[in-house]
Amino acid sequence: MIKRTLFFTNNCHLSTKNEQLIIAQDKESVSVPIEDIGYMVLENQQITLSMPLLDRLAQNNVAVIFCNATHMPHSMLWPLESNYVQAELYRSQVAASEPLKKQLWKQTIESKINNQARLLKKTGKNSMALTGLADQVKSGDTTGREGVAARKYWNLLFGNSFIRERYGAPPNHWLNYGYIVLRAAVARALAGSGLLPAFGIHHHNRYNAFCLADDIMEPYRPYVDEIIIDLYEKYPGEERLDKEIKAELLKVLSCDVVFESTRRPLMVGLSQTTASLARCFAGEQKKIEYPVFE
Repeated sequence: MIKRTLFFTNNCHLSTKNEQLIIAQDKESVSVPIEDIGYMVLENQQITLSMPLLDRLAQNNVAVIFCNATHMPHSMLWPLESNYVQAELYRSQVAASEPLKKQLWKQTIESKINNQARLLKKTGKNSMALTGLADQVKSGDTTGREGVAARKYWNLLFGNSFIRERYGAPPNHWLNYGYIVLRAAVARALAGSGLLPAFGIHHHNRYNAFCLADDIMEPYRPYVDEIIIDLYEKYPGEERLDKEIKAELLKVLSCDVVFESTRRPLMVGLSQTTASLARCFAGEQKKIEYPVFE
């Protein structure tokens, strides 16, 4: 089932009644079934919420993304219980060997580079250099093929003068926003699969509570990039990040992704990927199921 994404930019009060989200504004109210919601983005600093609502949202594994005063996503609601065998899954994840994690990272980087190459090809750019790099990835990506591919990828995508950095020139600000939304979606899928987001297979940072989300989102980044390419062609050099642009970036959650024999919305595909990762940790399979970009 495709879950709804709700984006709140105006002052309102959010509460719950009869398993419904109640949105009250200017003495009027509307309701939405909580079971239909996958993601909520709360941008306005004047929005208020009730504690019972937060409890219901957590029970239904709704990713609630809170924005800061500059309207950028900055934190999220994280359920502590989301899988009936969660303790068992935690143990297998924490006990994962280094060779296993290095192999999983190899698969992840191969998939990321191949998806980047397919996006380049789709947009009429030369993709052969990246395809060759994907074949060179070793266990743990010890030779840094990911970084080499990234430099070629960004130059081919947005020109030789473009540098991908957090506070860089446009469209870096759109990439930042899109990746934050994607990260939250991956974190939601990890919670649903009973995995700890803080324990990554490659990323390690004592100040990062979502290392595993940062790992697993890598092959999905080109789906964000594709939306931004279209926006950048429509609004070249544009610095605004308004409601219209954000609404376009949120569409990544419902875009189609393709696995070996299935096509499904990205938010559903993420759950397939994280469930396969849990099985890898448990020793039930050896390969993470990532989508193939089309």
